[in-house]
Amino acid sequence: MLSSSATPTQKSLATQPAHSVNTPVATSRPSLDRDASLQPPAASANGVRNASSLAASFTPRGSSLNPSQPPGSFSADLRSQTMQSRAGSRTDMYAMDKLDEDDESIAENTLNALKDSLVREMKIKEGSENMLEALNAKKAKQSYQQRQRVEAELTASNMRIKQLKQKIIDAQQPKVVPSTPTKTRNEGLLHNNGLRSPPSASRSGAGSDFDEPTESPTFALAETLQALEVAGLTPEYYVERANNFVDLFKRHPTLKYDLVWSVFGDRMQVMLLSGSREVVAAGYRMLRYAISDMASLKKIRSLNTDYMVVVSLAKDRKADVEREQALKFVRAFLDVKDGVREVSRAVVRTIAAVAEQVEDRLRSICVETLAEILLRDPALLVASGGLAPLSESLAEGTYKSPESLSSAFLYLFDAPHTRKYLRSGYELEVLFTAFTDALFSDDGVVKQNSKAIASALKSWSGLMTLSMFNFRAIGSLISSLMLPNPTVRDTVVELLYSLLRIKPPAWATSYLAGRRLTTYGRVTSLKASTPSKEETIYEDDGAEQNFVEHYTALLLAIFIKAGMMPNLLRIAQTTDDPILKRKTTLLIGESLKLASRILPPSWSSGLQLLPELFAAASQFDDEAHFNATGIVYQISSVSRTLYRSSPSGYTAGYLPSSSRLENIGHAEEAPKANALINTDDATFRQLLIDSGILGHSNPSKWNWEVVLKIIEGPLMNGKRLEEAIKASKFAKRLVGFYRPFKFKFSEIKNTRNTQRYIRVGCALIHTLLQTTEGTRYLADNKLLRQIAECLAQCDPTSGLTAQFPMFSRDRLTDTLCGGYFPILGVLSGDPKGLQMLERWRIFNMMYHIIDFKQRPDLIKLLLSNLDYSLQGHPRIILSKALTAGTKEMRIHATNMLRKYATRQRLTTTGQFISDSKWAIQLLVTQLYDPEVEVCATAVKILEKACNSKALLEYIVECRPALDHLGEIGAPLLLRFLSTSIGYHYLDGLDYISNEMDDWFLGRNDNYVGLVEASMARSFVDIHEDQPHRLSIYEDDLDTDQDNHVPPHFYRELSRTKEGCKLLEDKGHFEEFASTIREFGMQSEDPELITKVKGCLWAVGNVGSMELGAPFLESTDVVEHIVKIAESHDVMSLRGTAFFVLGLISRSTHGLEILSEYGWESNTTPLGISLGLCVPANLSKFFSFQPWKHEIPATITVLDTQKTILEPPPVETLEEDETNRRILELMAELGNMVLYKKAKVELMQLRHKKVPGFRQPAMFRKILSLMECHHYRLPDRHLVIELFDKSVLRHIIYGEESSDESANSSGDEQRTERQRSISDPADLEMITAKAQKASI
Repeated sequence: MLSSSATPTQKSLATQPAHSVNTPVATSRPSLDRDASLQPPAASANGVRNASSLAASFTPRGSSLNPSQPPGSFSADLRSQTMQSRAGSRTDMYAMDKLDEDDESIAENTLNALKDSLVREMKIKEGSENMLEALNAKKAKQSYQQRQRVEAELTASNMRIKQLKQKIIDAQQPKVVPSTPTKTRNEGLLHNNGLRSPPSASRSGAGSDFDEPTESPTFALAETLQALEVAGLTPEYYVERANNFVDLFKRHPTLKYDLVWSVFGDRMQVMLLSGSREVVAAGYRMLRYAISDMASLKKIRSLNTDYMVVVSLAKDRKADVEREQALKFVRAFLDVKDGVREVSRAVVRTIAAVAEQVEDRLRSICVETLAEILLRDPALLVASGGLAPLSESLAEGTYKSPESLSSAFLYLFDAPHTRKYLRSGYELEVLFTAFTDALFSDDGVVKQNSKAIASALKSWSGLMTLSMFNFRAIGSLISSLMLPNPTVRDTVVELLYSLLRIKPPAWATSYLAGRRLTTYGRVTSLKASTPSKEETIYEDDGAEQNFVEHYTALLLAIFIKAGMMPNLLRIAQTTDDPILKRKTTLLIGESLKLASRILPPSWSSGLQLLPELFAAASQFDDEAHFNATGIVYQISSVSRTLYRSSPSGYTAGYLPSSSRLENIGHAEEAPKANALINTDDATFRQLLIDSGILGHSNPSKWNWEVVLKIIEGPLMNGKRLEEAIKASKFAKRLVGFYRPFKFKFSEIKNTRNTQRYIRVGCALIHTLLQTTEGTRYLADNKLLRQIAECLAQCDPTSGLTAQFPMFSRDRLTDTLCGGYFPILGVLSGDPKGLQMLERWRIFNMMYHIIDFKQRPDLIKLLLSNLDYSLQGHPRIILSKALTAGTKEMRIHATNMLRKYATRQRLTTTGQFISDSKWAIQLLVTQLYDPEVEVCATAVKILEKACNSKALLEYIVECRPALDHLGEIGAPLLLRFLSTSIGYHYLDGLDYISNEMDDWFLGRNDNYVGLVEASMARSFVDIHEDQPHRLSIYEDDLDTDQDNHVPPHFYRELSRTKEGCKLLEDKGHFEEFASTIREFGMQSEDPELITKVKGCLWAVGNVGSMELGAPFLESTDVVEHIVKIAESHDVMSLRGTAFFVLGLISRSTHGLEILSEYGWESNTTPLGISLGLCVPANLSKFFSFQPWKHEIPATITVLDTQKTILEPPPVETLEEDETNRRILELMAELGNMVLYKKAKVELMQLRHKKVPGFRQPAMFRKILSLMECHHYRLPDRHLVIELFDKSVLRHIIYGEESSDESANSSGDEQRTERQRSISDPADLEMITAKAQKASI
């Protein structure tokens, strides 16, 4: 109940309804990654519960200003009992309170009774929900009646809860108290500019948990700040008001611009000087939410917060809540543009000291903060000594994400103006310590550092830096294979597999397990049964450059030069681990195959000879010759198996694209003669027995590998199938297992291991459709009829309903019920299957389900699994989804057309034919969809289809209008330029001249960002992010990474003679060459570097076409590009020049020019260049020389980044002998020899209570030393604790006080408010008095 000292304003605010009186108070400590409200230090569960009930008792009259208490906030009821009288005497208000006392007590009792009833109903509801969940786990027939009763009770409980909530709201309606507004002291807290912060949309819309407060946000802010001025209350009181303040700023972000910093700053200084850690933490949190721009940062620093942050971070672990909020406060500076200019050097040194403490809870976030400061202002970090903790974290492996930490170093290594702050050959090479130090054998550190090394070697700055000093770092990594550490060896081998992007063949698992290579044929035949994911074909004539293959060729050349092959051979000969020996042998075989494919003959020819191995094998008088001979045989077997398991035409020196290999693989998917089809009776009977189906009715005891072997083998023969149907229970039990209402297959949990049941089911249906006997059996079986009934349960027009449909959303996700849709897909790909689906009206139900848009998951399953190869209902269903579905459905259906629009079939004569015209027609129709996302998806697919010349010409014949799509349709229009038909079509639309001007004036520079982003995505290992992901949808069609150079206008223009003529008339190529010639070696201006990169890509794309050769011949641009690649100061620009040289080498004339400058490329047997050129002399390309780095003593930081502007003097000039000795001891703390003695002497001076420890000037000198020199965190804590608590108060308020004044008048200078918050003894006394007064 409000005391009689409350003001009218407070009484009107107190009548606001409280909606969170029972909000539980969280007792867990705040985390760094969530911004919960602050909590009191010692709130037990019982105490929290009592506080909640107390708040509930007085809610109508004593609720907080904020209508809702945030989770974790405090419920403090001492406000009304101890608040000082500000609007009238206690006698004036007594009569008014007495009149309302009886009415209030009745209202409170009624409200409490309603709340008790609500709590009881909530428990009933919770129990009903738990009971219903338990009944759902049982079978539907057994628990039907129980479930009905529980559902009825749950419905009734929900109704009663709704009624009780409405009654409580009515009872809490505030009484209207007319009052005459009076001028209060709140008016001085805010700018009186007539502006109000806008109301929060999230709090005032429908569905809000509470009503918007009637006061304006500025008024609520003024009340909160006024409440913080009240003296002598518990820390919980101030923390609660601080939480209300933050909650107000979250709802009204623009409110921070209305702050009057003179008033707000005074409140914050008082809170930061409090003796309670929670109150100080709340002060930091309020300051953090008050940050808006650079002006606010300057105002905050004018409050002398740097001193407080240094003191807070130096505290021990008991003050973790305060230290955490102080660190968050510093990090908030970095969120403001140029906010790092206001980060003090003293603060950065303190953060670095925390980052050095291995056991500190805040260490990781301090390391991340230092890394962020390193990116934004490397000079500040290096001058503050923050580089050492980052290097130590990388070297010792204490930071668990070294790849993110090393990325900061990689960014700085790129340009010379940022590179100078790092040491050449040190910052990144510390990652290799875990591999090369024989005594350092932490397996976890080796694994995590390997990820950081992989990410470094996938960037130009990392590769250039680690290749310095004649490939010293990479050579040490390869040499670590010789250490007798199995973890290091295995990790390095896996790292080589990853970096060279070697995907082990399908038989690799069996081979590593010890099986002979002669069994590979069975594995590859199984693999061929799975359709390939992408069927795009890239034609050899002018195909896109694969920059990932190009970069891999360079990496392979570096590893070969660093001695990879001799070290791998030595491991294969000497290791006793059979798995490692086979893995190494397989890596050798894959590397030889890769080298012959992507490296020039001068690199790969000598590598294939393996001179070290054959030399060892020819030493017949040595026992080791037997082992070497065995390795020769193993490598020969691996190489022979790799060649035989590769698609035909995949020979050494020939590089077809991955998609062409997959298309050739499709050609090999033609039915082959299976050796198991024609088996004798005894073998067939034995297979049936081995399957376990005849002996067990329990499917878990069946041998599913044997079952699949039987289905794909003997059952393809009609005679054997008839025997399995009529003479045994094999077919009956197997097909019965898949019947939905047998509740066997349909009840199995959906996991990765149970996916084999779906594969066997699809193979079974496919096999049954191949023969007359199987088709007849399938038509007469109940399987399709039951599947049709399950679909009818989801068809709103069928009239069939079920309480728990077989294809409900939960069952499709949790069980294998979704496996019936791939089975329907197999049926839809066969004419006989289509007839069966029509017979059971399944297509009719599919049409209705497509119209029933409430089940998008079911529609996705249907569209994803149907086979659209045949003309018929599936294509009509897809067409309906493309036009009549929701936006998400139309996007999904458009993605379904991807593999059909780009599909090519290889005939027996070796020609590619296409039946994709129907899909292309549908895609062209999608270009006119009202949703832009649908159009963009169709454009991407059509762009892929344009890689085939025949399909490109057909798309042009469709004459799609792309003007309404703008930039989205630009890539497709670029593809049209590659043929004369498309050129004339676009020329008639006046597209070419306008687009050419756009590219020349700006789009060329934008292309640089596009291609670099594409490269960055290609080098990220996406498959590692979600290794256990399993989905029933095939939505991952668009996740395939395209590793080819994005389409470029000038490349497409150079494909035709008409385009080359236009390019010559415009003179753009000469302009590009001139820019490269004049500004190519410039390294300071970022905009000019981007301009040069754009010109490089334009020249490279023109030079990659055979028709573009005259342009290269007419200028000397290739010479300048080679010079940039071999001697430029910016590492990323060197990388761009490297890829551009690869583009130029694709043309015959460009390859001839590059050979004159010492660059080589592999070619096909027909002499066509693959565009993967590498320098013959790698040392010349990686010729980066060590640079002179900046040391901290030579770095000058901004004055705004200094807490104390005057540096400490070299010699101690102190008149007082004791003070001079203190400063000398501070210097000795940095000397490891004198450290212990200095520490002991400082403690002795503290016990003597020397005057220096009470002087603010002395404290500033000590802080100046800690700002400019390195001190460990415990030493910082020790030194700060030596000083009297009053010293910091004088520092914060900017007061200079002598020793005498500090002794005599220190307490007099403090206001009552300051003493009340900061002195715990006074706080307890005032609290006791307040409690007595209330009683």
